[in-house]
Amino acid sequence: MSATSETTYQRVMLKISGEALIGDTGFGLHPPTVERIAREVKTVHDMGVEICMVIGGGNIFRGLQGSAQGMERTTADYMGMLATVMNALAMQSALEGLGIHTRVISAIPMDQVCEPYIRRRAVRHLEKKRVCIFAAGTGNPYFTTDTAATLRANEMKCEAIFKGTKVDGVYDKDPAKHDDAVRFDQISYDEVLQKHLGVMDASAIALARDNHLPIVVFSLDEPGGFRGILAGDGTYTFVHD
Repeated sequence: MSATSETTYQRVMLKISGEALIGDTGFGLHPPTVERIAREVKTVHDMGVEICMVIGGGNIFRGLQGSAQGMERTTADYMGMLATVMNALAMQSALEGLGIHTRVISAIPMDQVCEPYIRRRAVRHLEKKRVCIFAAGTGNPYFTTDTAATLRANEMKCEAIFKGTKVDGVYDKDPAKHDDAVRFDQISYDEVLQKHLGVMDASAIALARDNHLPIVVFSLDEPGGFRGILAGDGTYTFVHD
């Protein structure tokens, strides 16, 4: 199946938070939830789309939270990076259980469990229709996985970042707390920054803006949502120039 004839994009970055993998457990990994997300990824992979993924680590350890409790920030951030590797391995296991060849590529070398990040090798994996899960953030403290996702998306020449969240787009205020919250169909990078809308952190938004990389914010809890948007349907917010 040709991706160009069936879908809007040929190569995309899917960014999800570690909290998306918690399910009903409150902490850590919920295997049925990981499998559900893997099935969503499979439906898009089956369309012929090349998929990169970045998964946060907040379900296991959050660097900022650790440093707020007195831990040295750099150490806390490295611990958060290791948490993202654990999540990436869980997602790899779920995807391969569905018959999708997957590579975990870490910014911090740990050869026994995943590949080191080598850009040209990662591009080759994508060309062979393997899902590439980029772990350990950028490999540097003080950068979030949002920034890592934007960096890798640019390096891999992705055509868009798909940010899977709990809500179906970007709102002017938290829709869980405010009944009168208004969803934007589309919004500019600068508006997101000026209004502090919290789509992704400011450095990630600025990096996307500087490289004209659109961000599609959608609900990961909506069954078929990821595939639907690529097929031209669905509810989402389009962040662009």
